[in-house]
This record gives sequence, C-alpha cells and structure tokens, in this order.
Amino acid sequence: MTTYVYGIAHRTHAHLPEQMGGVGDPPRPVRTVAEGDLVALVSDAPEDLRPKRRDLMAHQSVLAEAGAGGAVLPMRFGGVSPDDEAVRAALAEHGERYLERLEALEGKVEYNIKAAHDEEAVLHQVLSESPELRAMSEANRQAGGGTYEQKLHLGERIAAAVQQREARDAVLIQRALEHAAEDERPGPQSTGWLANLSYLVARERADEFVASVAALRKEAPHLVVQVHGPLPPYSFTD
Repeated sequence: MTTYVYGIAHRTHAHLPEQMGGVGDPPRPVRTVAEGDLVALVSDAPEDLRPKRRDLMAHQSVLAEAGAGGAVLPMRFGGVSPDDEAVRAALAEHGERYLERLEALEGKVEYNIKAAHDEEAVLHQVLSESPELRAMSEANRQAGGGTYEQKLHLGERIAAAVQQREARDAVLIQRALEHAAEDERPGPQSTGWLANLSYLVARERADEFVASVAALRKEAPHLVVQVHGPLPPYSFTD
C-alpha cells in the first residue's frame, strides 16, 4: 500500500487531524509519520486516485483543519510516496529546510488574487482618456461604421491602449495589496487574467488584507477582482 502525503508539520503542532477522513472512497483515515522534529500527515493511498472533486475537497479539508492549529507545509494534491519509510527518509533528508519554512510560515495564510478587466467599462475608460480614439470612433460612426481598413485600424489602436491599461492596472493591484502582506508570488499566466498573484498574509492582518481588496474594487470599478482564501500557503512552500 502506497502512502498519500497531505503536508508536513512540526512535531509539537497543537492540532493534527489524525483519524479524520482523507482521500479515497471510503475515506482513508489520516495518521502521522514522525521523524526527528517533524511529522507528515498521511493516509493510505487509494489505488485509483484521480483528481475527483471529493478527493480534492478531502485533501483541502485535512490541510485546513491542520492549518487552523499551526503552520503546515502543504503538498499539492496527488503526492504519493512508496511507503511510510520513504516518507521518514524524506523528512530526515530535508528536515532542516522544512523546519525553516515552517518557522517562516507560522501564523500565515495564502490569499490568491485574480483580476481581469470589465470589457465594457475599460473600453469606455480607454475612449474617455484618448481624444484621438474618440475622434476616430466618431468618424467611423458617422461614416456608417467606416471601411474595413478603418475598423481594423481603430480596433488595433484600442487593443494597444487596453494592453497598456492592463500593464498599469497590474502595478495598481500590487501596490494596493502589498502593504497588507508579508510576501507575494506570481501565479501561472492564464488567458483572461491581467493579474494572478498569491499573497502571504499574517492571520491577524487577514481582515486588513480583505479590506484592501474591497478598497481596490472601489477605486478601480473597471476591474473584476476574485479573492480565494484563506488557503494553505501552497505558493510559498518550496
């Protein structure tokens, strides 16, 4: 039976969710594997492990329960080791680095921020800021929409202006939120988002961080801002 790994904590962690239901159907009970000053939260790994909603939620729930009682280095979903002895060996080999990261993450959580433009609002903003683009748009309108070349030229100019606005807004988002966070990491680039950022936030400043997001939305209503958190600090675990 292989061993499924949820995360790593200090041996003195105040609240480890042993016997809690983990991944699998039926859920495998969570247990610990200890080595030195560290413990790994594990369970038996199901043979047919897949990223199903049930198992994804179970993984997240175990980490959320453990994270409520102290720092945890979260593993991404699907972390499987050959057996408990292999887990102990990894804790022994990398123990010093794991302990350093646990100390750095104590009392902190992750918030992920994704932002995009409200297309209609940003188009209105781009046109309102550029007399030249407004004049081109009005000329096309009066000409019944303009020729194909005129439409193409106007579209290219508007797209370039929107790109410039995206770059400025990405900086605006960072400056609006960084003061309430301990650290920041960029997330994977994905189509449709002008910003995908993860912030490491002290638990006692979580309300301040969320309030900063609300203030950003008010300041920049042309932005669509999504907040995910508090989360285990996946982005800050090497």
